[in-house]
Amino acid sequence: MLKHDAELRSLKPFPHALAMRVRDRLHLDRLRRSTPTPWNRFLFGLALIGPGILVMLGDNDAGGVITYAQTGASNGLGIFIPLILPLAFIAYVVQEMTIRLGAVTRRGHAELIWKRYGPFWGAFSLFDLVAANVLTLMTEFIGIRIASEAFGMPAWIAVLASLLLVSFVLIFLRYWTWERVALVIAAFNLVFVPLTLASHPDWQSVAASFAHTGIPGGLTGMFSASFLILVSANIGTTIAPWQLFFQQSCVVDKGLLPADIPASRRDLALGVGGMAIVALAIIILSGQYIHGMPGAANFDTAGILSAVGRRVGAWAMTLFALGLLEAGLIAAIVITASTAWAIGEAFDLPKSINDDPRKAAGFYVPSLLGTTLAAVVVMLPNVPLGFLNLTVQVIATVFMPAAMFFLLMLLNDRELMGLHVNTTARNAVSIAILLALVACNVLYAIATLFPQGG
Repeated sequence: MLKHDAELRSLKPFPHALAMRVRDRLHLDRLRRSTPTPWNRFLFGLALIGPGILVMLGDNDAGGVITYAQTGASNGLGIFIPLILPLAFIAYVVQEMTIRLGAVTRRGHAELIWKRYGPFWGAFSLFDLVAANVLTLMTEFIGIRIASEAFGMPAWIAVLASLLLVSFVLIFLRYWTWERVALVIAAFNLVFVPLTLASHPDWQSVAASFAHTGIPGGLTGMFSASFLILVSANIGTTIAPWQLFFQQSCVVDKGLLPADIPASRRDLALGVGGMAIVALAIIILSGQYIHGMPGAANFDTAGILSAVGRRVGAWAMTLFALGLLEAGLIAAIVITASTAWAIGEAFDLPKSINDDPRKAAGFYVPSLLGTTLAAVVVMLPNVPLGFLNLTVQVIATVFMPAAMFFLLMLLNDRELMGLHVNTTARNAVSIAILLALVACNVLYAIATLFPQGG
């Protein structure tokens, strides 16, 4: 204890955010150097997890939950179940690059783009991010609003309470505590797994979906606007621009170093695994019990909840609503943080959750204004909630190629990355992902402009 107090006193000359980050590093160093007992190893591993799990379980946001449910409702136990596996691989490949970039450069994504490629491209990427984040936050509050109504709570109370909680954890918690609180909330994302298991789906049909991945309507159906919207939405809810900015800034604010990259990869793998399992659980549940119901392909969020209640039981609707509420809340927390980090990094303002809010209004205020705007819009009457949800996921897919392009350029900058620069194999996989995103956008545009072309 005396040694710890002496360390804290020695950090007083440093800026507050840096001192907090150094303190966190000292804590990790003590755990690393402690006697290698199983308990100490567990504590050290637990201390290193965070960014990877948060980015991927935060990715299973309210919009993602509804997108997966709408996917199962529209297509049943079909092609989208095996599609989750390559999407999970893509998510790992993309997010692993942000780990290396943050740990090696110790700079956030927005800061690197702004300083490496100039104000024009920096402003372009920042505008893309902030616009997409505000739109995505609307889907989070949509999920919170509808889930609260399922519990009989007035929507405005649930939305306001969520907004206040998001603001509280960002303003009043420092990074280490913020991360631990966010992880506890994120753990409830897994509620969809026991929900699906308890509903007793037909596992033979689930297994058969991996062998028979036919697309409804064959070749014509594959190029239909409705199918391509679902494909784009599923991609958009698996990889989105905010995730690149969030995880890299998270790695930097946590103070992770190149030596921590292997542990960060394991953290990411846990997050990707959790994301995929939850996505599969939701698609299986809706594909088994909602697909085939009259009008199932057009169910909105409230329709999905009601259908789960009618086909599985009131208990299932309650659990689904709980998961939807959690998904919106955790995503609102991490997306708000990603906006704060990006704006702080781009304009050379304070850029750490460790910063004292009394001295870092430029870090906290803009992101909370965006989150407040999203909450207000969702509470307006006659907002097309279902349409907005799918549209936001598709927009994420449209913005993603530009974000991927900047990420690839940075990862191939040997001056920045040194020995951690992308390998030829990593570049080949990443370029294939980028081209697939572009192809998906082009096909969707063609199908939308020429709906009778197929």
